[in-house]
Amino acid sequence: MPDYYQAPVLILTALLLPSFGYLYLRFRDTRTLLWFLGFLLAIVRMLLIYKLGSWDVAKEFHPWLNALGQTSIQISATLFLASLSPLRFRLGRFQILYVIPYAVPLVIYSILIEGVFHGVSPHGPLFWIFPLLGACTLAAGFFWGIAKGTMPIWLGASVCIITGSVAFWICFTVGGRSPLSFVECANHILTAMLLISVFRRLTPGLALAVMGFSTWALFVLEIFPSINDNPAIDTPLIRIFVMGKVVAALGLILLALEDQLGVNQIGQERERRARRELEAYAHLILSRRRVEDFDRQAPEICETITKNSRFTQAALLLQHAGRFRLAGAAGLNPATVPALEALALRIPIHGFLTSGLEPQAVEQSHTVQLDLSPWLQPGDDLKRLRFTSVLAVPMVGRTSTEGTLLLSGMQDAPADAAPGSFPDLKRVPLSADDLLPIEMLTSRLQATRSQTMMMEKLIDSEKYAGLGQLAGSVTEQLNNPLTVILGYASLLQETSSLDPRERKGVEAILAEARRMRSTLESLTRISRPQSGQFTAVSVAEMLSDMEQLHRSEFLRRSIEFRLSVAPGLPRVLCHAQQLRQAVLHCLQYAIDMVESAPLAAAGDQEKLVRLEATAEGNLVQILIAHTGHAFLHPDKAFDPFVPAQVLGETAGLGLSLCATILREHNGRVSAVNLEPRGAAILLELQAA
Repeated sequence: MPDYYQAPVLILTALLLPSFGYLYLRFRDTRTLLWFLGFLLAIVRMLLIYKLGSWDVAKEFHPWLNALGQTSIQISATLFLASLSPLRFRLGRFQILYVIPYAVPLVIYSILIEGVFHGVSPHGPLFWIFPLLGACTLAAGFFWGIAKGTMPIWLGASVCIITGSVAFWICFTVGGRSPLSFVECANHILTAMLLISVFRRLTPGLALAVMGFSTWALFVLEIFPSINDNPAIDTPLIRIFVMGKVVAALGLILLALEDQLGVNQIGQERERRARRELEAYAHLILSRRRVEDFDRQAPEICETITKNSRFTQAALLLQHAGRFRLAGAAGLNPATVPALEALALRIPIHGFLTSGLEPQAVEQSHTVQLDLSPWLQPGDDLKRLRFTSVLAVPMVGRTSTEGTLLLSGMQDAPADAAPGSFPDLKRVPLSADDLLPIEMLTSRLQATRSQTMMMEKLIDSEKYAGLGQLAGSVTEQLNNPLTVILGYASLLQETSSLDPRERKGVEAILAEARRMRSTLESLTRISRPQSGQFTAVSVAEMLSDMEQLHRSEFLRRSIEFRLSVAPGLPRVLCHAQQLRQAVLHCLQYAIDMVESAPLAAAGDQEKLVRLEATAEGNLVQILIAHTGHAFLHPDKAFDPFVPAQVLGETAGLGLSLCATILREHNGRVSAVNLEPRGAAILLELQAA
């Protein structure tokens, strides 16, 4: 090749090569690194075919250098393919790039034909080595072309079959050396097609790159003697395909810069969207009066999320009365809402989203990919609606998950975004930046709801303090008159001259007076709680004693009583008499609810009271469950004289006194309704 054709291209390509190195070091993009290596090997090839005085590799004076040059250009062409289609296949435990089995036969082919046989095809059986190596490359290329990737399968298979057939024809008609030039040029044509398939945009960088690789591939015409031996055609052709290398390098540099400009633009759009999203969430005024008022805002919260985030569907599950419930939703199918509400009731409180087994939605985020399948039932509508996997942002409290925000239906841009304001967001996957505003909102929801619950407890404490003062005052005012009534009634009862009717009246006075005395004693306990040292009490022994003492009462009332105590139950630090009194209050309430159930008298439902004791961590839990009426308001079950069930009766002071005892013992009491009927009270105490 004449010097003045090769030297400018060699110099320009060498000057552009550091640009690829800088782009890789700046952005750490593997594709840019492969482009750098591809042009580096192309420069090696150009140096080896450049005439230096009497040293002319093209004249085959140095066959192994010629083999090195041919190997370099073959690897260079395959690196360009690998940068645009880095597909892999599995071989045992390993993932192997398709480019490896595709390039290895070409390298062996180049070494044999140029280094071993000095560019002359051998005769006889040795000749079939080259068609066999070509068949290996064609097979690897065919499977690479039909693999699911950046190019349609039919196009990849067609290109492999056509180029393979032509390469074999050239091998058998022209010679074993010419197919290498054809395969190199075919790889450049395929690179130009992959550029169009991968980038799919009309930009100067793509146009230059496609033009450069297409003109670079014109080198294949040099294998035809009619062109190679005609200087009038050969000289302009050489000028075109030699300059194609420079055009291809310029195009790829522009493509890399265009990609980074696109990434920067998307980053700016994400930042603006995140700012607008945070502003929208900041405008939410969350109620801090009561937890019920806070929970009623859940639909508004979900609606705000669907309008300002990349998600079209949102649902908020909150813990209420010992179970999860669907507090609000937005963007969901009308049939999905009741199905999700039913599923929320089946999700357990303990261990939900706190085990760390759920996979992260994206790296560096607290959002997890939640599979709803473990809580689905046969025939569940969520299966039919294909709503079985969602993103979940947990609201984790000190001891358990107090709620979670479910997200689904990722969209390309917010619903209220201006048209065209997010041009490239369709190609951008979900990232931690997209979830950060929602996670910040969820943290705010958790903090506000916890603060509201603490405020309610403080208000209740003040209420109980006022109730204690009132109880003390009432006790002082009524105790003395009640003592007089009891005294004179006792004297009347001892009088022998009373007839049966009068004696019955005196006994009624005594019974009601003693009942009033019991109520006053309860009021006294609220106003002046007992003091003293806590002792380690065996809950198992205490419950066993209570069963023996009160089982006859359950038999008399035709109520089935079941006691279940977990083995190895630890002791608790408490006042034994106070804890016994708390359990008795709960048992008495359970008896009243079972007997007041309208179906119980007809014998249509089981009359059952269960007393169970278990241990969970450092907590001892005592459960008193019954099959009677459920609570109207489980969260208000321990307020004094509030409606206890549907008949409008009240629980009196019993349950409120039970709550007082548990607070004195640093414990906790809660009430839940059971399915399909009944209710339960759970007492939790610290283990000794």
